[in-house]
Parts: sequence; C-alpha cells; structure tokens
Amino acid sequence: MTADSASERRFERALASLRGLSVGDALGSQFFVPANYPLLKQRALPPGPWQWTDDTEMACSVLAVLAAHHRVDQDALTRSFAEHHDFDRGYGPAVNRMLRLVREGGDWRELSSALFNGQGSWGNGSAMRIAPLGAWYADDPEQATHQAEISSYPTHQHREAVVGAMAVAAAASLAAAPDGPPSPEELLDGVIALVPRSAVGAGLRRARDMLDYQDAGTVAAVLGNGRRTSAHDTVPFALWSAARSLGDYEEAFWVTAQAGGDVDTTCAIVGGIVASGGGGAPPPAWLTQTEEPPAWLGLPSR
Repeated sequence: MTADSASERRFERALASLRGLSVGDALGSQFFVPANYPLLKQRALPPGPWQWTDDTEMACSVLAVLAAHHRVDQDALTRSFAEHHDFDRGYGPAVNRMLRLVREGGDWRELSSALFNGQGSWGNGSAMRIAPLGAWYADDPEQATHQAEISSYPTHQHREAVVGAMAVAAAASLAAAPDGPPSPEELLDGVIALVPRSAVGAGLRRARDMLDYQDAGTVAAVLGNGRRTSAHDTVPFALWSAARSLGDYEEAFWVTAQAGGDVDTTCAIVGGIVASGGGGAPPPAWLTQTEEPPAWLGLPSR
C-alpha cells in the first residue's frame, strides 16, 4: 500500500466515524425537545431534519487538521475551533468565551490553562469530538491515545478530560481494527490498558464489570450518563454502550439515548466509535435526515 493510499484509507475511516458521530449528536439532540420525549421510549424517530451541535462542529475541525497535517497540530486545531465557532451550536460558556478570546488574539495556552481557577476544564468536550481521530489511527491504538491527549489541551487541560479523550480515541481505534472489531470485553480491556489511572479509568473498570447488565438505566445510575457534563460522568457509560453494540448502530443509539443525561454527547461518542468499524454505519435514512457536514470541510454532498 502506498503512502497516498494509506492516507486515503485513514481519511475514509475517520469520515465514517464522523458521520456516525454527527448522526448520534444530531438525533440525540432532538430528545431535548419536550414534544419528542414520548418518541424516545417508543424508539420512534422525530421529524427531521436533525441539526448537529458543537460535538460535530469540533469533530469536523479534528478531521480537517488530520487531513492537512496527518497528526494533531495544536495551533491549527485551535485556529479551526475558533474560526468555525458557532455560538448557537450549544457550546459551554467557558469554551464560548475562550474561543472568542482566541479570535481576538489571545494565546490558547494561557486561556485554556486558566479555566476553572487554573485547574483546566474537566468537561466532556474533548471526548465528544475525538472518535474520528481514533478511526484514523486504527492501526496504532497507542498513537491514537497520544494524539488524543495532544488534541485535548487547547480547550480541556484537566487530567480527567484528557484521559476521557484518550479513552474514546482508543475505543474507536480498537473498534476499527483491520482484522475486525473486538469483543466487548476485549474493547474495554484494551482501552483500560491504554489510559492512565484516573477517575475515568476507574469508571471504565466498573463498566467492564457491568458488561453482563441488561438494563442501561441501572448502568447509567452507577457510571453516570453525562448529566454533570464531566468526562468521568460521561465516558465510562458511553464506552459500555458502544462495546456491547459494535456492528449495530441502531441498537447502540437507542440504548444510549434511553439512559438520558447529556444525550447528544453520549450518542455522539457512541456513534463515532461504532461507525469506526466497517459494520457499524448508521442507517441510510438516518444519514439523510441529519444535517450535512459544514461546507468548509469540503466534502461532497451525500
């Protein structure tokens, strides 16, 4: 395989993950609309079109930087975040302010490290956008975690946020393995081995122990469902759900969404991981209802 064809394969995998992420994000966000609450229990689709949120917008920047640099360039990534920042996409207040200041000439290194009294953000923002990077590095899960760590710092520097991004990237990389997706146990064991000790890691170990649980609500009550928008309250449950439904996008989505919480983010993470593997693409009808990626990404229309 030539270098060009290898890069093309990486891009195709990452794009497939991005499409899965955007469907999970856009469809998941519809269930914050009160009129759609009853549909969730019925596993019935709300009317389209479905508009994606900041999860997808930032994931598009991740893919664009990988396509241009073949790695994470932090300055290029932050510029892309700031230039394409749409306030109405549902960003958190801290990131909204930070990206505005970056556009005004601020240094992201100072701005990001100063968030939350110098602790950095431990939110789930760097985890929600990173699955396409994991798919890009399907042949190298260790590099996926390394690049994910680098990608987190421009906006999320707290250890838990960084580890959350590493875990999601590792899961997407393992799910997209060239020799086929792993078993649920193999996926979580592989991720646990690749991330440092942390609250996220502890949650992943609990998730591994709960793989035989059938009730997602019970699992979410133990692991969290993103309601607190922190990485350690979001990533373990999302990886539990993804691990159990690799190859079945619809099942993965509904199980994740019905657990409630930060539904667009948990479904974006799960959708990006499941779609990283060849058999986990979202249904074509769901893709049709989902808003197209932004024009600046330069993709052909579906």
